[in-house]
Parts: sequence; structure tokens; C-alpha cells
Amino acid sequence: MTKPSVDPPRLAGPAAHLTHLRIAGFKSFADPMELAVLPGLTGIVEPNGCGKSNVADALRWAMGEGRVRTLRGAEMDDVIFAGTAARPGHNRAEVALTLEGDLLAPFAGLSEVQVARRVAWCMDPGCGRADPNAV
Repeated sequence: MTKPSVDPPRLAGPAAHLTHLRIAGFKSFADPMELAVLPGLTGIVEPNGCGKSNVADALRWAMGEGRVRTLRGAEMDDVIFAGTAARPGHNRAEVALTLEGDLLAPFAGLSEVQVARRVAWCMDPGCGRADPNAV
């Protein structure tokens, strides 16, 4: 006997949607990058090795992912642009998401909200590691 298929429950009520993504100093993004997420389907099509997976990692990180291994790194330092032979590294990384639509409390009544996450090198000489409280 087969089980009947059941559709996942849908949440009723307000809905917000991602409209904008800004990445600066995160992984391979040395220069600030802004991406408009338009209604419908938004895709990123680029050659291998250009950072498409880093965009997905940036989204995960900005939404609260704290496990560095999930972000394909060994330490939190790995999310900060480390530099290349031609470009110096950064001392901080930031990812910001802009949400628009019907927002829930405490943001009800606002037309948009921006959620950002930052991490910076710890400036304490004894620290030597990325410190999310340093920004």
C-alpha cells in the first residue's frame, strides 16, 4: 500500500521577498557587488571559478549560518577576502540583504528592511583572528 502524497503546509499571512543583495569583502568579492533580485526567476550564469557558490554562501551567512564548514571554510577568517598577488586582502566582510513586502512584527508597517552581517579582523594584537564583535 502506498502512502498518499501530502503537500507541505503553506504559511498564511504576510510575505516578504528578497529584492537586493550587496556583498563586500566576502570570500572572492574584493570589490563591492550589488545584485538586484527581480520578480520571477533570477539566475547567475558565469564560467567555473568566478564565485557563483560564494553568492550562495553569502546568502546563507547573512541569514545566520554560523557553521564555517557549511560556508566551505575552516575558520571564520576564511569569509574575509584574503587577497591575491595583485590585490591586498580586506580586514572585514559584509553581506546585506534587502527584503520588501508584507513584513512581520517588529517590522510591520515598513515597506523594506535590510539585514546585514559583518565580520572584521580583531584589532587586539593578541587576537589575530576574525572577530564578529569588532565591527
